[in-house]
Amino acid sequence: MRVMPPFASMRRWLCAFRRDQRGVSAVEFAMLLPLMLTLYLGGVEISQAVTVDRRVSLAARAVADLVAQGATISNAEMTNILNAAKAVTAPFPDSNLKVTVSSVKIDANRKATIEWSDALNTAPRPKDQTVTIPAGLTVPNTWIIWAEVQYGYTPTIGYVITGTINLTDQIFMRPRNQDRVCREGVTVCS
Repeated sequence: MRVMPPFASMRRWLCAFRRDQRGVSAVEFAMLLPLMLTLYLGGVEISQAVTVDRRVSLAARAVADLVAQGATISNAEMTNILNAAKAVTAPFPDSNLKVTVSSVKIDANRKATIEWSDALNTAPRPKDQTVTIPAGLTVPNTWIIWAEVQYGYTPTIGYVITGTINLTDQIFMRPRNQDRVCREGVTVCS
């Protein structure tokens, strides 16, 4: 039996190790895993945020539309209208949802003030508060319905997007059935 010098067997082992490809895919996978997870989880979080943002816009539109269709809104109707905003944003938690709907009176001098306001999970706007609305909507001696919706979106995973993102939208609509929408117990329409 022939005895090999110690360096020759080590050299042969190193050459065999260098040619061995069995662990390469595992190493490549380990290097790419953090990037793949970031892309996947980021895609999930961003798509959820876009979904919530779209629902905020839909909730604002629904609330304004429902109020603008009425002539006089009762307390029960207002509760149903505000609950409609919850239904639009479902299945996301409605505790993060803030809705304000107001009737804005625009006088002969184009000054806009709050005639009445109702809200969900926030305080309504004070009566007679002066507000700024887009110039194109300030038609003298008219009323306008103003719906504002805000949602504090917190990502479920929180891997790529961290913290709370405040998503907001607002919409203005003219009353449909008469010049203004009255609020039971607040305004008297003649």
